Amino acid sequence: MRAARSPLAARTVGFTESVIREMTRLNAVHGGINLAQGFPNFAAPTEVKEAAKRAIDADLNQYAITWGSKSLRDALARTYRDLYTMAVDPETMLTVTCGSTEAMVSTLLAIVDPGDEVVVLEPFYENYGPDAAICGATPVFVPLRPPSFTFDPDELRRAFTSRTRAIIVNTPNNPTGRVFSRAELELIAGLCRDHDAICVTDEIYEHIKYAGAHIPIATLEGMAERTVTISGASKTFSVTGWRVGWIVAAPELTAGIRKVHDFVTVGAPAPLQEAVAVALELGRPYYDRLARDYHARRDILVRALEAAGFAPNTPEGAYYVLCDIRPFGFADDVAFARWLVSEVGVAGVPGSSFFSRRELGRHLIRFTFCKTEDLLNEAGARLARTHELASRSRDRSRSASSA
Repeated sequence: MRAARSPLAARTVGFTESVIREMTRLNAVHGGINLAQGFPNFAAPTEVKEAAKRAIDADLNQYAITWGSKSLRDALARTYRDLYTMAVDPETMLTVTCGSTEAMVSTLLAIVDPGDEVVVLEPFYENYGPDAAICGATPVFVPLRPPSFTFDPDELRRAFTSRTRAIIVNTPNNPTGRVFSRAELELIAGLCRDHDAICVTDEIYEHIKYAGAHIPIATLEGMAERTVTISGASKTFSVTGWRVGWIVAAPELTAGIRKVHDFVTVGAPAPLQEAVAVALELGRPYYDRLARDYHARRDILVRALEAAGFAPNTPEGAYYVLCDIRPFGFADDVAFARWLVSEVGVAGVPGSSFFSRRELGRHLIRFTFCKTEDLLNEAGARLARTHELASRSRDRSRSASSA
């Protein structure tokens, strides 16, 4: 008799459900302040919401063109030209997707074969490892070393081999907040050219930055034809539930990506694409104001975390802060995160979820500051009691063990 096989495919063995979404569910149970999942608790711009209503009322509620409505693709082409002087043909180089999450997995499915290697800078957004596994690829991890979260050039060079098909670059970076410099991007670009590899860039936080400049790697010499640029509306316009993302790539790459995208999701929500086209017309003044507002929120949370003894990093971009939890006497990040939301009333994400091996992030927790200033101040007031409550918890544990 043949041995029973697992009902699940082997590709699912190496990854678990999202820890970020799990912490949101746990936060709801305890009625805490959710600084775990990166969705704003404030409204999207009024003109963007009104545009979505107009599109629905105009009955733009059926399938859009699979790779994106013409109005949105045209708006995106203008945006990339005006902001980055990128020449993007809206007919052959743009694919609108169901968020940047779908954009990443559709891209990897289109360009990576089983047995290929994909270089991933670590710590990384938790989807990247599973995305590579779904494609049958082997992720090769290169550390971003604290406190500056920079990579060692020699380590990165050694990670590239004859089997390297792609590297995933996320700048501004989640969870570290790094905005990669031109010199770092030039090194990555040179390795891609030398090894005939594709650079897949997740630029979803491109307009949320406080230091340095956002440089699309596609604008560097020889990279336009070997870069897949991913971004979306979720973070920039505070519409994470709309799931409208996009991919910019050379025509040959786009042709393959569009085929995968078609069979994975068919298309992104039609009326919301029209609204995002309107949102993009807000332009640079809106992006500058967005960065200023997030800078103020960042400073509120970083100061509160420092006062509470968390030893946070100060991000250059995106809207997350990594913190060391060892001062509180916890040796396990998952246990600390669960304790924090149940006893302190603030949810964060265990740091190990951003690493290939749990032990590398066991001493870390990530918080987000995409919240209103009053909620961040309330979170700071709660976090100020962390040392006190942790001390009480240890005292209770010692009493119980000695009883």
